[in-house]
Amino acid sequence: MDPKKKALTAVVAGTVLGIGGLAVIAMPASAGDAPVLPAISAENLVQSVATAKTPALSGKVAVTNNLGLPSLNFVPGAAGVLNVNSADVYNDGNGRSKLALHQGDSQETITRDGTTVWQYDSKDNSVTKVTVPADAQHGPLSGTDRLSDPTTAATEILAKMKETSLVTVDGTARVADRPAYELVLTPKPTERTLLREVRVAVDSETRLPLQLEVLTNGTSDPALKLGFTQVTFAPQPASEFQFTPPKGAKVTETQPKLDNAQKDQIDKAQQDVKVVGDGWDTVVSGKVPADFLSGKAPANAPAGKSPFGGKGPFGDKASGKGGSLDPMALLSRIGKPVSGTWGSGYEITTKVATAVITADGRFAAGAVPDQVLFEALAAK
Repeated sequence: MDPKKKALTAVVAGTVLGIGGLAVIAMPASAGDAPVLPAISAENLVQSVATAKTPALSGKVAVTNNLGLPSLNFVPGAAGVLNVNSADVYNDGNGRSKLALHQGDSQETITRDGTTVWQYDSKDNSVTKVTVPADAQHGPLSGTDRLSDPTTAATEILAKMKETSLVTVDGTARVADRPAYELVLTPKPTERTLLREVRVAVDSETRLPLQLEVLTNGTSDPALKLGFTQVTFAPQPASEFQFTPPKGAKVTETQPKLDNAQKDQIDKAQQDVKVVGDGWDTVVSGKVPADFLSGKAPANAPAGKSPFGGKGPFGDKASGKGGSLDPMALLSRIGKPVSGTWGSGYEITTKVATAVITADGRFAAGAVPDQVLFEALAAK
């Protein structure tokens, strides 16, 4: 895909993944003889997952991303989940975790001891130390937290999706050499979505979600595979969650806090965004940030860097030699012109999502056909 199209696609389609909460658990069930397990109803299996607690564990996770999306380094919650080849996962079952995320020859390690998060990037030998505020200790999971705490992540998904899904148990499987039940979520007939089903393999003993497969309409190939290829449930040594910066590494220390101006920006952004629907056909609509429309980098972007990679606001390749780029002109080249009672704009599609950016600076995005977006844009 053209890098310019990748950048704009990630802006809108990445949001949809966060709403659907699909990119969090694992891969489809492995081949081999299906284990014989006691029969269980879908309702009881869902309830057992919801009440389970992530045990102490170590394991290896493999990731295959066929979503048609680019690197999502600037989409909150997505970095480190979709843009990796594999990961080593450690959890002590009491709030401490470590992830070693592998992408090609580089590695990013994220170590959390409950109050402090250390993030190390081998590409530039840099370390970021973040002291987590007390009121954020038990907040929503980030994308990387989801990999190290899959039970809590699965509970979030099931709570959002079960009311609009047909939930069944489709036999058993052996995953990472563990016997598992296969839980299947299928959108109800009233749901208008590009997704066909989500399959989750649940460990028969711990009720830990081991594997996940996301399937879209019109293809037999999974759009996403994410999950354990090896897992061991056992106490983890405390040293596993202690981090010492490597020799020569540049260390930056931060403590997240919001000033009044930042809080006002967040409040305004929340007021500008509207969520329509509550299941598979959820649509997010709102106003495109003014900085995006103007071709400028966001005010909170690191100096000299672009959320799309490179130095310009759309990355070196997308910005070209002349400096700033007209985003609407770019959309006219990579998007399909569309119009309706809501106005006119451009439509961008991927395997799992559709997005529309209008000429007057609005957007709508969801894992839905474009007609659902048009209705959301037309709604007052």
